[in-house]
Amino acid sequence: MKVFIVLAAAAALVSAQFKCPSKDGQYEDERQCDKFYECVDGVATEKLCPDGLVFDPLIRKINKCDQPFNVDCGDRTELQPPKANENCPRRNGFFAHPDPTVCNIFFNCIEGEHTEVKCTSGLHFDEYSGTCVWPASAGRQGCNNQEKAQTNGFQCPKDQQVDSQGLPVAHPKFPHPTDCQRFYVCLNGVEARDLGCQVGEVYNEETQRCDAPENVRGCEDWYKDSEEAAAPAPKARN
Repeated sequence: MKVFIVLAAAAALVSAQFKCPSKDGQYEDERQCDKFYECVDGVATEKLCPDGLVFDPLIRKINKCDQPFNVDCGDRTELQPPKANENCPRRNGFFAHPDPTVCNIFFNCIEGEHTEVKCTSGLHFDEYSGTCVWPASAGRQGCNNQEKAQTNGFQCPKDQQVDSQGLPVAHPKFPHPTDCQRFYVCLNGVEARDLGCQVGEVYNEETQRCDAPENVRGCEDWYKDSEEAAAPAPKARN
């Protein structure tokens, strides 16, 4: 009973130190990002966001606690002690897989219960943004290379491909080295798929589309032999 009284007195003292503005509402603590004060009729009540979330005074909703990657805490660097378990460093949030070599899987923790989420093929989880991004952007170290796929000896280039405007290409295409009709698509830049144009067309690397042979240098005569074989033989004269 004495402990409860002491804690209640301490909380009341802290709340008393915070001076409420004239308008009722919720206001951030100046040092702790997941602490805030609810002011009603000039009286402040100290409160904490759920473990893992932080207070955003700019949110125009009743619940102003949000994911850390959505909030600029500025100088409010302190946080409440974490309530961690085996898979959740805090009770709420998005967290990297505990195995540092697994970069494409992360955990979504809600009140200490985790759900395993897998990134789209070729992407890595980035805790700073809470999303799956290109490996170069995530900058994760020690990730395994099991996701990289090869098709008929072709492996997608490691460098991210960009278009003529310098924008990243999600699923870049590459010509087959020996077959004008075929080409490769690298899904999300890493997973190679062997595809082909319809008969009569060849792959045009410049336009990244299937095109007529005469429009692609080096492939003009790709179907010449097959056309000669398919042409009817001349009739013998009587």
